Amino acid sequence: MLQSCSIEHAVDEVLARLPQHIHMGMPLGLGKPNRFANALYRRIAQLPERQLTIYTALSLGRPSLGDGLQKRFLEPFVERVFGDYPELDFLADLHRDSLPANIHVEQFFMQPGSLLHSAAAQQDYVSSNYSHAARDINAAGLNLVAQLLARDPQHPGRLSLSCNPDITLDMLPIIAKRRTAGETILILGQVHSDLPYMPGDAEIDAADLDLLIDEEEHSTLFSTPNMPVGIQDHCIGLHASTLVRDGGTLQIGIGSMGDALTAALLARQADNDGYRALLADLQVNQWQSLIDREGGVEPFAQGLYGCSEMFVNGLLVLADAGIVRRKVYPTLELQQRANAGTLDPAAAGGVSVHGGFFLGPRSFYQRLRELPKSKLAEFNMTAISYINELYGDEALKRLQRRDARFINSAFTMTLMGAAVSDQLQGGKVLSGVGGQYNFVAQGHALHDARSVLILRSWRESAGEVSSNIVWEYGHCTIPRHLRDIVITEYGIADLRGKTDAKVIEALLNISDSRFQPGLMEQAQKAGKLPKDFRLDPRFTDNSPQRLQNIQARHRHLFTEYPLGSDFSDEERDLLRALNWLKSKFKLSEIFELGKAALDAPEPEAFPAHLERMGLEKPEGLREDLYQRFLLAGLQATATTLS
Repeated sequence: MLQSCSIEHAVDEVLARLPQHIHMGMPLGLGKPNRFANALYRRIAQLPERQLTIYTALSLGRPSLGDGLQKRFLEPFVERVFGDYPELDFLADLHRDSLPANIHVEQFFMQPGSLLHSAAAQQDYVSSNYSHAARDINAAGLNLVAQLLARDPQHPGRLSLSCNPDITLDMLPIIAKRRTAGETILILGQVHSDLPYMPGDAEIDAADLDLLIDEEEHSTLFSTPNMPVGIQDHCIGLHASTLVRDGGTLQIGIGSMGDALTAALLARQADNDGYRALLADLQVNQWQSLIDREGGVEPFAQGLYGCSEMFVNGLLVLADAGIVRRKVYPTLELQQRANAGTLDPAAAGGVSVHGGFFLGPRSFYQRLRELPKSKLAEFNMTAISYINELYGDEALKRLQRRDARFINSAFTMTLMGAAVSDQLQGGKVLSGVGGQYNFVAQGHALHDARSVLILRSWRESAGEVSSNIVWEYGHCTIPRHLRDIVITEYGIADLRGKTDAKVIEALLNISDSRFQPGLMEQAQKAGKLPKDFRLDPRFTDNSPQRLQNIQARHRHLFTEYPLGSDFSDEERDLLRALNWLKSKFKLSEIFELGKAALDAPEPEAFPAHLERMGLEKPEGLREDLYQRFLLAGLQATATTLS
């Protein structure tokens, strides 16, 4: 029977009705009821005879402010964007490695790079496919589910799992079965006033809950501001956009590379002449036979269907632009008629996006809240098992997911075709496997689908430039026997069904030319390339400078924030300047940095920027240096705007 209660009363009920060891599951990302989680966490921390294990993923916290210029930039921005978002107490203690002895937190995905130095988080990480999370959490003894919900203002008894039906919908039938066997498992919810009410599979009855916190949550929803999209990412997105087939299916992930793909698809639709001219300048015709066979460069006449574990902002933008509009239907008969072209889409309804969870910038949540019900009904938030796997309704899914392109990111590839997306060589986990393996497997299981892994060919860290395509790595997320298509800013490598030598050649062709000789030598030394192998001259000028020259000729298609921005104009300039300074703080360029500081313009050149950083009137030597360095960075990056 549903009980309405305060947060503290809910904690009392949980402690009274559940055994000594509480196993609490909370959604990944946005859907956690943070205030309840904190109240339960604090209470059990004071009860050494009790135990609490939290099962979740992607626990969200404000970015670290750092110090110096970074802190001056981030502090007001974080305050403005994250407002009164309630931080998770257990997350703060994970960062400090100070969890109480009777509490553990097991996560299968972590906020990327945020918990590398937490021994507790690293030791209690669970490496599971996203689609297996419900199974594994149930096996661990789950007896409490806690989740944020949205309420339909016109029907108070109806609630929506909103941003996170993903695992909860998979858990509900499991919980029902265990309850029939006599087990006590509690389901607790709290309504958040700003969560969009998502109709369809995400809707539940209030009677499905055991405890409903009677205080609606009004705090700031956690958001992920759009970050700048650089030349590398734009070129990756452009290449990937040529493999998306009209009338097909699209899955994309979060981040600037996903935003770049969205921007390229928008250009393909709205500025096709400019888009094609840019592709010609990038010499994409080198992969023309692949593009003709698998994708296209024409505007979208039929539109796309989105099937993505994460309903990202980019998919909503593509829907608003009329690109994501192909509808799928809930029964085999309707879908067969739709594929045959004998179904009237207007009469039959249908959905254009299936998503498992969402997380994005503030504008994304606002747009969902503002959509009319008829349009919102086209976005069906549903169980992760439906999206990430083919088994269960397989015949229907195969019809829906025609010409699927599963586009996911990696941070490293080996020359033999294995991908690294979640873990460093030494074992520290950056993020998690999530659904990447699921989608790669689907890319091979569906007869007309392709798995596309995207990555930047090189990176710069602590002033040192290194290749993201390497001969070998101590770990892989996607094994090389599942290699398919790989894309960098320099082009496309089609690896499916190719010999090792051909795979190596294809990846060398899209590597940065600074690293091609060394990689080639390693492959030859291992006996995987002929000793007389030579790169095709077309691929020996894979350089940032060449891409910068192309950008200069097509500047309007290299928008820095193609999906909008939470940063002010001055903050965008400052972010560029700070990134430039970060790249220069290295031994080999100290002289250049010092010279740039000496040559920096007078403060009058950037008064608003200095005021934003509190450096319009520096006090003391440290602030004077901060001002000069900042002015140098602003001057150096002033002409790089797109």
